[in-house]
Amino acid sequence: MSFRTIEWRDNRVVMIDQTRLPAEEVYNEYDDFQGVAEAIRGMIIRGAPAIGVAGAMGVALGARDIIADTHESFFRQLDNVCDVLARTRPTAVNLFWGIERMKKVADANRDKDLNSIRTLLKAEAISIEKEDLQICRALGAHGAALIRDGATVLTHCNAGGLATAGYGTALGVIRAAHESGKKIGVFADETRPWLQGARLTAWELMKDNIPVTLITDNMAGWFMRKKEIDCVIVGADRIAANGDTANKIGTYSVAVLAKENHIPFYVAAPVSTLDLSLKNGDAIPIEERPCHEVTQLRGMPIAPEGVAVRNPAFDVTPAKYITAIITERGIVRGDYERTLKTLVGQ
Repeated sequence: MSFRTIEWRDNRVVMIDQTRLPAEEVYNEYDDFQGVAEAIRGMIIRGAPAIGVAGAMGVALGARDIIADTHESFFRQLDNVCDVLARTRPTAVNLFWGIERMKKVADANRDKDLNSIRTLLKAEAISIEKEDLQICRALGAHGAALIRDGATVLTHCNAGGLATAGYGTALGVIRAAHESGKKIGVFADETRPWLQGARLTAWELMKDNIPVTLITDNMAGWFMRKKEIDCVIVGADRIAANGDTANKIGTYSVAVLAKENHIPFYVAAPVSTLDLSLKNGDAIPIEERPCHEVTQLRGMPIAPEGVAVRNPAFDVTPAKYITAIITERGIVRGDYERTLKTLVGQ
């Protein structure tokens, strides 16, 4: 891949500004955790695995800058750093996973001096970023077997390298199939209101010379009915214990259409996206974002001023619509309450 989504460089966090794609490929540098928090909140970085990495790197930046004479003061301030980062976006569980992993490293090394703890946190954040790339490649290798040669795949939103530390989840499966020599094509839903499919997925796939056709969100059913789509692969922001899956708004509609048209619907996500503490999707918190994202496009009004707006960023697809869940540890189907527990060794 010819871009890096996020990396630790020269004691700063560097990330591609996804709000400026595809027109400009710009990289922003952040040297404090508040900047990273704003980047997550403002969608400069997005995608569940990617904001998990960003959250971890934000903790490392925050720890580096804490001024404290005692461990008690350091850990009190570190808790505040973690709280600020955790409040940025509520739905993607990877954010909380990344922050909690950093907190565990700090807690496990309370007996060490503060500079050593800071060094360990920096190393852990860098490790999380490198692990994510390996996880996505393993996930892609498992999922590629589900795509036949000559297939056309529909994907929604962006679950590619831009949504991870690199390679991608749903797009990781597509990339792996392409790299294995299969001739596949992709239909990318535009994904209103942020247009992640139009701006990001199409950009990524074109960079990799993978054939991609952009369609508006309300065209998916028509192409399914015409038998021009062979399977659907999407990412996930949180997966409950029963397999119910939260993903970008509009995913549920695509899943229902796929079921009606007898098309396999696959979810690709790392194990870190599983939240087995939640019995089902009803317990997944759904982020509601500002109205102007719906009423404006690049600052230009596209709806009457003062109109009432709802803007949930995610929806939940019930497990009954999901053909299989693809992870770095393998593919699970059917009784998700049992098979997901098996994945995590419960």
